Amino acid sequence: MDNKTRHVLECLEEDAKISHEEIATLAGLTIDEVDNIVKELEESGVIRKYKTVIDWDLAGDENVYAIIELEVSLERSIGYLPLVERLYRFPEVRSVRLLSGQYDLSLTVSGKTMKEVAFFVAEKISTLEQVQHTTTHFVLKTYKEDGVILHEQDHVSRLPVTP
Repeated sequence: MDNKTRHVLECLEEDAKISHEEIATLAGLTIDEVDNIVKELEESGVIRKYKTVIDWDLAGDENVYAIIELEVSLERSIGYLPLVERLYRFPEVRSVRLLSGQYDLSLTVSGKTMKEVAFFVAEKISTLEQVQHTTTHFVLKTYKEDGVILHEQDHVSRLPVTP
């Protein structure tokens, strides 16, 4: 990857709404160069989607998120892909990651209630033949998401102490 392409990607990753004109100015490119780079990146699948990071707590949404760790058994010569493809097709599953260490896979899932997430894990995930063990961690608060700080610390000003 050349530096021009990297710079365009970094600008878009930081702000998906940035205009091609702004990218051109920041990267020292022409607008046509930026247009061509972005078009090529979209067509090749490097740019998968333009995304907005939303503070759902601040928006008043009551969704529950959980991280589910899975220990799985694999059939020879098949690998993880068939199971992973099955997992990421569930609408509750927000992300699927292959891990090193004790667990093989990590899922981030969402639901309206803890009970809904627990039933999803019990009925849809734990029942899969390759899944040997699950551990569920409910997310209590998200402080940072996709590089964006969601929790701004309240600045409490203290009164000076006088003798």
